[in-house]
Amino acid sequence: MTNPRLLLEVEDLAVRYRARRSVVRAVESASFTVGEGETVAIVGESGSGKSTTAYALLGLLPRSARVTGGRVDFGGRDLTALNERGWRALRGREIALIPQDPGTSLNPVQRVGAQVAEALRLSGGADRRAARTRALDLLADAGLPDPEVQARQYPSELSGGMRQRVLIAIAIAARPRLIVADEPTSALDVTVQRRVLDHIGGLVRESGTGLLLITHDLGVAAERADRVLVMRSGAIVERGTPGEVLSDPRDPYTRSLIEAAPGLARTPRPRRVRLTAVPAGAPGDPFAAKPATVPDAKPDADGPVLRVEGLVKEFRAPRSSGTIRAVDDVSFAIPRGRTYGLVGESGSGKSTTARLILRLADPTGGRVFLDGEDITASRGAAQRLLRRRMQIVHQNPFASLDPRRSIERIVTDPLASFGLGSRAQRRRRAAELIDLVALPASVLRRRPAELSGGQRQRVAIARALVLNPEVLVCDEPVSALDVSVQAQILDLLAALQAELGVSYLFISHDLAVVRHIADEVGVLSRGRLVESGPTEQIFAAARHAYTRELLDAIPGRR
Repeated sequence: MTNPRLLLEVEDLAVRYRARRSVVRAVESASFTVGEGETVAIVGESGSGKSTTAYALLGLLPRSARVTGGRVDFGGRDLTALNERGWRALRGREIALIPQDPGTSLNPVQRVGAQVAEALRLSGGADRRAARTRALDLLADAGLPDPEVQARQYPSELSGGMRQRVLIAIAIAARPRLIVADEPTSALDVTVQRRVLDHIGGLVRESGTGLLLITHDLGVAAERADRVLVMRSGAIVERGTPGEVLSDPRDPYTRSLIEAAPGLARTPRPRRVRLTAVPAGAPGDPFAAKPATVPDAKPDADGPVLRVEGLVKEFRAPRSSGTIRAVDDVSFAIPRGRTYGLVGESGSGKSTTARLILRLADPTGGRVFLDGEDITASRGAAQRLLRRRMQIVHQNPFASLDPRRSIERIVTDPLASFGLGSRAQRRRRAAELIDLVALPASVLRRRPAELSGGQRQRVAIARALVLNPEVLVCDEPVSALDVSVQAQILDLLAALQAELGVSYLFISHDLAVVRHIADEVGVLSRGRLVESGPTEQIFAAARHAYTRELLDAIPGRR
């Protein structure tokens, strides 16, 4: 884009947060512009100041924050001088927000159409009667397939991608001149992410609206933006066109973001497998045993530690006498010390498959073998012993750890549950595991709220490993993390596997992430395994159209 008409000009913006005994400089002398019909992306990790910058432009900073310097010119008005009445006249009408999380940004007890109509009325775009009709048009413009049906539904009845499109409809209701999109697709599958970003981009081009895109993923920014700004610690450390930033990054932080972005890597990052700690659980200590659920169980003749054959899971269809087949004849095997990546969109059946393997649900058909032993119908004490042999790392490190307990208690709880070791031995084991996942010993006395997202996920991994499992099920373990933290966790998992010989079932919606961790990949679509094979073979010559669609959706590949 050449010389777009200037819409927004930010000069030396500074924002401070008041903490209990200090002042945090969240944004420091940030300067940039956005033109009509132009997309400008601000990229950075959590805490870099990008979202604070966005919310300062919208007058939505929390009470603990305030703009302490600079000027924000929008259409000849300095937004830093507006009072609340002035903001209400501007916000939604001329500057609109697409927030990050559609699950918390929509009213759960109000129908979707009514929420879009309300946005129209509040912005003065229509009266009550006209707003209902216009809301259907906006939902259609936002890309919903059947607006008349979706308008009558509640947010919980829509998929994540559909809810995000409702937020887009609300944002464009008053035809604003500038849209601020704060991580608008970070919670979505890559294929849905691509469709949503394609639609936002089309709306910007057609209407001449300016777009300020906030993202932690440099791959998304490089593919979607006319210009890219890289923020770190409140300052803009790099700026330029995507080509300039990617081909000649000048700041080390930008280079680290490029290296960490899965979609920008043409070949897998080398696995860094050096650990500074010696793994615990040597023979003779109380935590080393991995008891079989059947005394005479024999290892699988083909060598896999985990094997599933023809797994099927059916659920009763709502408001119907029929059934839905969520998992349909799925078979694969994982050798010891190797990683199998299970990839698919939300609703593809990958998490249900994991629950069947972990014996958290009963299959309708098929069998699960652990080290040659059929565990499909295990019950009671035998099923309890399986918990020592298979563990899970959940998607959300913020929700999977008890906020009331110390990290030491969280890590040692599985040992106490199985009655393993004395209290002193369990404390030593917790210290060994925390060291193994590269956290300082001081975190043992802290609680989850005092840790970052990446640190919490390391704690979750330590807890999962404390019983020396043979198989670790990793269910979207990095999807909630910044790309650089994501890369650190993937490196850690590779290092732990090399050191401990544990096998992974790694579940993800993102093939680019799986490429960096998995030896083999299985692609699930509507419950069926449509393609399976060595990872690099899948990337080099995918056979199934759905696999190729997932590959094409990786941010930064186009």
